[in-house]
Amino acid sequence: MGKIRIRTGRGTGTKEIEDGEKKWSGDAYRKLQEERKKAAANRTVHTGRGTGSRKLGDIPEPKSRPSTEGMTRVTGRGTGSRKSKNKGSS
Repeated sequence: MGKIRIRTGRGTGTKEIEDGEKKWSGDAYRKLQEERKKAAANRTVHTGRGTGSRKLGDIPEPKSRPSTEGMTRVTGRGTGSRKSKNKGSS
């Protein structure tokens, strides 16, 4: 791929980075998030408005999203509907 310019520091600067595969969502992001969590497993995070704390390694894995395929989805301010095509995640 090529290089792209991105904005930095509240839009005051720029830097060029290699334009590779985007990892913003889906399985690629889930894998990246899992790697980051393993690397920081011993780190403590605060929860519940700062009143509780737990280690990142103790936080459970997220559940997979259930399929809503075939269910009716309301659209257009409640005036229309269509069948859902969401197959969920594995």
